[in-house]
Amino acid sequence: MDFLRPTTWEEALAVKADQPEAVPIQGGTDVMVEINFDVRRPVALLDLNRVAELREWDLVAGVCRVGAGVPYTAVIEDLGGTLPGLAQASRTVGSPQIRNRGTVGGNLGAASPAGDSHPPLLAADAVIEVESRERGVRMIPAAAFYLGVKRSALEPDELIKAVHVKPATGPQYFSKVGTRNAMVIAVCSFAVALHPEERRVGTGIGSAAPTPRRALEAEDLLARELDWDAPDLDPALLKRFGLLCAGAAAPIDDVRGTAEYRVHAIDVMARRTLTWAWNDYLGRRAA
Repeated sequence: MDFLRPTTWEEALAVKADQPEAVPIQGGTDVMVEINFDVRRPVALLDLNRVAELREWDLVAGVCRVGAGVPYTAVIEDLGGTLPGLAQASRTVGSPQIRNRGTVGGNLGAASPAGDSHPPLLAADAVIEVESRERGVRMIPAAAFYLGVKRSALEPDELIKAVHVKPATGPQYFSKVGTRNAMVIAVCSFAVALHPEERRVGTGIGSAAPTPRRALEAEDLLARELDWDAPDLDPALLKRFGLLCAGAAAPIDDVRGTAEYRVHAIDVMARRTLTWAWNDYLGRRAA
């Protein structure tokens, strides 16, 4: 197995173009597990840790650009107020050691349906910046990025460079069910993001379908019927929202949980996170 270590982004793109079979590695929290358990044996690893610009984040034209190498710890500590949903999800990832190494870019590259960052990225309408040496930059909406179980829209010669997310204009919440409280792969997860200025709500479902996905019918329901000036959530509307979110899931039975349980859990988490977000919204409105 070759181990390739570019020091610049241009070198990384050149290596990926010349050896598209090379597997990118940053924190290694997904790739090394697969290698250690002999799930995969790539012909080459493309170590991106020396590419300094991937570890940077900034605000550009009102959008937060998070480099693919920014670790979860930095998301939690530096971006909790700007991207609260993503920061909440980052807090649930593994242990402190894993959060110090693991990255949102790596989570996207693995494209696992159970990845914790996917639901909040979907709910917040994130866009993934990818690049190849030959074709340049592509901007892929998160909703179009996931194609199947551990399959993404990345072409063989492309690398993930950054994630673009608008700073939150309203409350965002993330909920996750696992077989224990820490260091666990999600049985299922759910994220919600309120966009008060647009009078809409974004959603994200994780580990309950072949890909992370939005609950589009549930979003449409709230766009039509949610009264943003009301003091309380209509219980009947909240119930319909939960059922539509559960209906958007397409889970399987596996060692972590049954399909039936996952559908039920998505219903509960959808209603719970929307209630949290709405109460937060009411508090801000009253302030």
